[in-house]
Amino acid sequence: MIYRLAVKHPVLNGVVSLPASKSISNRMLIIQALCSVDFRIRNISTSDDTKVLIDALKNLNDKIVDIGAAGTSMRFLTSFFSILPGERIITGSNRMKQRPINELVNILQQFGADIQYIENENYPPLKIIGKKLIAAPVTIRGDISSQFISSLLLIAPYLDGHFSLTIDQKILSKDYIMMTIKLMELFGINIVWNNNTIHINKGQYNPVDISIESDWSSASYWFEIVSLNENASIELIGLQSESLQGDSVLTDLYNTLGVEVKFTNSGIQLKSKPTTCNYFEFDFVNCPDLAQTIAVTLVAKNIPFRLTGLDNLSIKETDRIQALITEFQKMGITIKKESNSCISWIGNETMQISNDLVIETYHDHRMALAFAPLVIKTKRIKIIDPYVVSKSYPSYWDDLREVGFEITEE
Repeated sequence: MIYRLAVKHPVLNGVVSLPASKSISNRMLIIQALCSVDFRIRNISTSDDTKVLIDALKNLNDKIVDIGAAGTSMRFLTSFFSILPGERIITGSNRMKQRPINELVNILQQFGADIQYIENENYPPLKIIGKKLIAAPVTIRGDISSQFISSLLLIAPYLDGHFSLTIDQKILSKDYIMMTIKLMELFGINIVWNNNTIHINKGQYNPVDISIESDWSSASYWFEIVSLNENASIELIGLQSESLQGDSVLTDLYNTLGVEVKFTNSGIQLKSKPTTCNYFEFDFVNCPDLAQTIAVTLVAKNIPFRLTGLDNLSIKETDRIQALITEFQKMGITIKKESNSCISWIGNETMQISNDLVIETYHDHRMALAFAPLVIKTKRIKIIDPYVVSKSYPSYWDDLREVGFEITEE
């Protein structure tokens, strides 16, 4: 499947109802599953990742749970199934079987978890026999995946004894850990974070009806669109100024990249304004999902850059750093990989665009989402495997059509 994109009008205007945050949705689903009293979750995410988690939690009698490409579900369910009575096998896509999970499994096993690797050591699929676990002081690396830490925190109140987790080395995506902690506190859990150690006593979640805010990660593509268009005005519904999401830093990142932001009663209003940035440097350690969007924006605007904090991009749905390098090479742009956590571009090249520019997405939703707005500059672009966006933003192509993009299927 290939989508051919073009822009029908030079001015892009519209109102967009963004999807709910899948990061908050997925955490809320685990809290709801553990809570002894049911509560209502309003405006839950319709992303594939969240649907997979909902399905798994609705069918707890299933012996084999296939989460496909949903990395959050793999990590959260590994801990959840470890304390839930019964025997289960949790598996996923071929790419999921290449993403290591041993750091999480090792900690759970120190609590007494019965987990076995079925195919390759340190990787899914896993055989899990749920049982009562006993908390003990443990240490986990912070430079691999914040989802491992969030996964452990979510079940911590249901372990016997005092939970004490020390995070060693640099902490990646700390804002996602803070999101988990704030949600747990909202549901009645007392959490103390001293230096690099998180303390949680045995307890239980208290029911609280909640409405989930819209997704700032999904908003990033609209910031990109407004930045690349000289006269755009887009209203995004459901975003909050006081957000649990670290990706809300978008308002600061795009301030010099040509986007004026105004908060309204219903969300935010984005308008194009002059770009004042001549060189861009930023550490994405707390918001890695924004890196691809920013990189495409900067190349399209011919702004040299240095992006750091990209440590875990190579173990996402694809190796995102290599994917960016490869796709930009098609346009005559040479992105330098300075290290596993840093890329740069000196801005001495102009995009060479042909009518048959085709973007490979590598089964990664954020590649499709981030490169589609580039059509504003290239006039035409093709996106391979466009439906991959359903992993996080199922209505993306429909929303683009509504504001003036022309999208046809080949």
